[in-house]
Formats: sequence, structure tokens, C-alpha cells
Amino acid sequence: MDEKISLEAIALYSDAYAEKVLKRAFASKEKLNGQDILSLCEVHQINLFIVRELFKGWKEETKKLKSPHFDYEHPEVKEALEAFMGTLSTHIAVDRQHFGPLLKKAVSQAVLVVLDPYDYFSMLVSGTHNKLDVPGFREEIKYLKINKAPLERMLQKLEEKKLKEVSGNEAFAILDQILEEVSFTPDDVDGYIEKFSIIEKLEPEKFYVKKHAPTVAVKPAAVNTPRPVKEEAQVQPVKVNTVNSTQKIQRVKERLTINQKFMFTKVLFKGDFEVFSKAIDELDQQTSLPDALKSLEKHYTGWDKESPEFHEFMEIVERRFS
Repeated sequence: MDEKISLEAIALYSDAYAEKVLKRAFASKEKLNGQDILSLCEVHQINLFIVRELFKGWKEETKKLKSPHFDYEHPEVKEALEAFMGTLSTHIAVDRQHFGPLLKKAVSQAVLVVLDPYDYFSMLVSGTHNKLDVPGFREEIKYLKINKAPLERMLQKLEEKKLKEVSGNEAFAILDQILEEVSFTPDDVDGYIEKFSIIEKLEPEKFYVKKHAPTVAVKPAAVNTPRPVKEEAQVQPVKVNTVNSTQKIQRVKERLTINQKFMFTKVLFKGDFEVFSKAIDELDQQTSLPDALKSLEKHYTGWDKESPEFHEFMEIVERRFS
């Protein structure tokens, strides 16, 4: 992979786009209602993402309804709450201060799902604390209109198995299999670029950063044959002039994109996602770069040190312990 999406670039674009939309939307209104939101932007996906966030917030609020005196779990109470939610949905009223963050988040997610759907998929299937809640996942994709087919197929598989929750690793493996089966091709972006550009010019090439292979001289040892890491085998400092690549990574597991997960699993870990996941977990448990290299040399072998996938993986390892 020679390029990757820049989340910083997406954030900057989302801020600029949102400011123009806010200025237009609140020019003559103090608050926006549901119909205002559904017709807010030319990119309908942005509007739907805002609605999704509103109802996610509502559901979180209803979860807090607990009492030692009243039974909120009673079927009649639940039915009444659902009816109340339906009524409330027709009386949305959001001022500019509270609407701005919702809009910026919706714009950034819409840009991501158009330009880099794989990373968006990763964000959804990883779930919270590496757990994917299936009912929650169903609600998430209900509001998705772009590049939706693989996620719908994934939901179908999860429901066929009557699962309510799966680990993030298992969810990712299922999605990986689906993408292989259906030969997924993302939606054409040209039409969406035109719609985004009505408000703020969208130039896809400005959202990607070049990646340069670091100078790495790690020679994996035989399996289960630990040995000291020599000085010349250590990762050398890398100077990379990109938006993201100079930032330290707190946890490798949380930083990998879905593209990288696919790539590293297939090229470096012989297509075994569980082995890949174990390796990443082990890396994140290390306290120094030498320890991380020892762990890799001890357990994993047969890597092509000249491959771009190897260099990209080692760059990430270096940034984790820089």
C-alpha cells in the first residue's frame, strides 16, 4: 500500500464543510427540526448519519431509566416508551451549538465511507471494547446508503447464527470472508464528489498521504528459537513526511486500518487472522522496541523482508515504541 487515508485531512474538511452548512441552515432559524435535517445537505448520507446519532442518543437516555419503584421492563411500559419515541421523533429541535458536533461527525463519516469504505467497515465491526453488538450493528447500517452490501450480508450471517454478540476479531474474520466471496467493489465516487463539492470542494487526492518504507533489518529466527536482537537488527529511525506517520501509536490494535489488517494477515501471517490477532496483542503487551522485535523473531518466520507489507508493518511497530 503506497497511500493511506488521512483522518486529519478528513477532520479539516469536515470542519470547513460543516461551518458553511451551519451558516446556511441557521441563517433564519434558531433550531432545526427533523425535516430540516433530512433536507440539510446535498449528500443525503450526511443527513441520515445525523438522524442516526440523534436516535442513538435517545436510546442511551432511555437506558438510564431505572427506578426502585417502577418496572421499566414491563411490556406495557416498553410499548409506551416506543410510542413516546415515535412522537418525539416528530418534534426534533436542535440549536446550532448542539447541532455543530453532530454535523461534523456525520460529514467525516460520510467522507470516510465514500473514499475509504474499508476503514469505515473496520470502525463498525470492531465494536465497543472489541465486541460487536448485533442489534446495535443492525441499527447502525439501517442508516447507511453507501457501500452497504457487504455489511448487509454480514448482518444476515450473524442473524442466521442467532448471535447477539461476537468478538471484534470474529466479526472482522466474517467480513473478510464476505468481501472475498462477493468480490466487493466500492461505489463510484464521482457522483458523491460532485455533491460534496456543492458546499466545499472535495479533492480526493488531498485526503491521502504517501507512505515510505523504513530502513529495517529484522531477520526473523526459526519458530520457537529465541535469540538476542543484535544492534544492526533494530529498526532504524525513520523520517517520513506524512500527516500521520510521525505520530506515536499507543496501541497497534487500535490504529490499524481494515486495509492493513487484510494485507498483513494475508501476506505476513499466511491468511490466518487468529495468528495475526495474537501477534498484535503480544506486540501491545511489550514495553520496548527490542522486546517487540524479540517477540516477533521468536514466534513468526518466513517473511519477505523486501516486501512493502513487511516494511509497513515494521514502521508501525517502530512508531508504537518511539
